[in-house]
Parts: sequence; structure tokens; C-alpha cells
Amino acid sequence: MSKKALKPLPIPSPEYDYTNESLTREQLESSIQSLEDEIFNLKRMQESITSKSVKRHQFLLMGAKHG
Repeated sequence: MSKKALKPLPIPSPEYDYTNESLTREQLESSIQSLEDEIFNLKRMQESITSKSVKRHQFLLMGAKHG
């Protein structure tokens, strides 16, 4: 997995600045969405690997005699 470049948050001004606040919000939302996407992809990969390994194990056990 590649290392992501960090985007520093803008320094807050003493008084409320709509533009600065909206930029901060946009960066936070983007970071959260990126994390959610990475988590989803990792979960999907893990489920895929597990499912393939379970199928392989079941296939290998098809010929085994039980009892």
C-alpha cells in the first residue's frame, strides 16, 4: 500500500472565516472518505482470501473418509 501525502489543516484565524472553515471541513470529509474506502477494500480483500481458502479446504476434504 502506498503512503499517502498528508495535507496539513489551515491555521485557524482568531475570528470566524467561512472560507477557511469550509476548506477545513472539505479536507476532513475527504480524509474520512479515503479511510472508509481503504477499510472497505481491506475487508473485501480479507473476505476474498478467506473465502478462497475455505473453498480449497472443502475441496480437499471432499475425498476424505469420515468415521
